[in-house]
Amino acid sequence: MTDSAHTPRAIGLLLYTGALLGAGLPLGKLASGAGVPPLVWAMVISAGAAGVLVPVLVVQRRFALPRGRMLRYAAISGTLSFAAVNALLFWVIPHVGAGYAGLMFALSPVATLAVTALAGLATPPRLGIIGIGLGLAGAALVALTRGGAIGTDGAGGLGWAVLGFALPAILAIGNVYRTLDWPEGAHPAALAAWSHIFALLALGLLQLALTGDVPLERLHAVPHLVLPQMLVAGLTFPAYFALQRAGGPVLLSQIGYVAAAVGLAAGTVLLGEVYAPLTWAGAAVVAIGIALTIRAQLSPAPEVPRRAPSAGCA
Repeated sequence: MTDSAHTPRAIGLLLYTGALLGAGLPLGKLASGAGVPPLVWAMVISAGAAGVLVPVLVVQRRFALPRGRMLRYAAISGTLSFAAVNALLFWVIPHVGAGYAGLMFALSPVATLAVTALAGLATPPRLGIIGIGLGLAGAALVALTRGGAIGTDGAGGLGWAVLGFALPAILAIGNVYRTLDWPEGAHPAALAAWSHIFALLALGLLQLALTGDVPLERLHAVPHLVLPQMLVAGLTFPAYFALQRAGGPVLLSQIGYVAAAVGLAAGTVLLGEVYAPLTWAGAAVVAIGIALTIRAQLSPAPEVPRRAPSAGCA
């Protein structure tokens, strides 16, 4: 799956990236409560990632306009993995509920595992697959005890519920694509910056097409949320792309499990939220699944015994 020398680094990146994503969840909830449209907040995240990374790349003399394969990579990655996922998520949630949407995100590692196998890439050992399964079970329990499963808009609700399955599919395809088409010699921070620049453009155009307006003035009321979110995004996505390179698509897909567990703790500490015992039980199952995945990553690959040549062979 990954070079063994990269495994400890990949695990560190998994925990770091997932923790940052989880810590940022309360900021998005507070912004939504203050009337910031979801797509505009997604633009804040992409603007933050690009706004923090571009100056750093300039200082490091790594900033350059993308060309050829890097241009294609940034355009597809930004549009598919960030803009399309956020847009679909915000369309689906009002019809199926936040809990169901969370369950669809929990399916991402399973979907990524399937797409990885279809693409002919290396898959985790058995212990890692068990860890993914436990993470899925725990994340499903967290999602379904935090919000309603399916909305109540009649027969149309079933259609939205089916559409929700596009979320893990898009995430899985994006995870595998970024591994297969990684531009040779490209720096993770540069890929993160340009991917989010394309995502920012796509989100802005989508917001404009849907509503005829991009109400950035709503952000004036929440600078105390905007600035921390931009900083968190700038710290998150270089590590996200580095994790993609070091850990591969299946390990990367499990940042959602880490983010879910950290998000519960952040919601409790920062927002005073109270969760049901079953929700915390789900978080504990997620933690066990992550621990098994880490154990599988650290375990040496089993050696295949070589058969001694037959004495009778000519």
